[in-house]
Amino acid sequence: MEFLTRAIEHWGYAAVLASVLLGSIGLPIPEESILMLAGYLVWRGELSLPLVVVLGIVGASVGDNLGYWVGRRFGGPALRRYAAWSWLAPATLEASQRFLQRHGAPAIFVARFVPGLRFAAGPISGMSGMPAASFFIANILGAVCYVPIVVGLGDAIGRGAGPRLERLRGEGVAIEHIVLIAAIVGTLTALLVRAIRHRS
Repeated sequence: MEFLTRAIEHWGYAAVLASVLLGSIGLPIPEESILMLAGYLVWRGELSLPLVVVLGIVGASVGDNLGYWVGRRFGGPALRRYAAWSWLAPATLEASQRFLQRHGAPAIFVARFVPGLRFAAGPISGMSGMPAASFFIANILGAVCYVPIVVGLGDAIGRGAGPRLERLRGEGVAIEHIVLIAAIVGTLTALLVRAIRHRS
């Protein structure tokens, strides 16, 4: 976590792009948390909102399209290895596959907002033979809606609680860590609720 915070502080836009791209590919990087933290840094005036949003959209779209290529080129066996490498449970993979194959391109748009399903959407779509143009359009539309919302949440944290948080920062508290922890907790809570609902 500290590494991610320092990366954004020191590398700025490059860190945002790389983190979102790698998270979309399937590496265990909390891309929601990165985007939210970037939104908070936008409020502090350290990053530009338009650049953060554009780079977030590019990173998310490129990462998903790489996943689509993996599924289209190598098929089911590669998808299972991809899921294991990305820590995706077999039951989640199967449920994701059924959902995406049943609903097609609209499911790609929805998947952008669902942790766990997000990065599986590309490989599954490629493996199932979804036309590249359909996947690309749905994926871009999802990223265009998703990234500004998450970045905006970080900016809203700054606008709503920023002055109080910055006073704590003046007393030596690492505010970036607090924002990042809050975002990670929110992501993990959403995943837990989803897993409980799936079991029931």
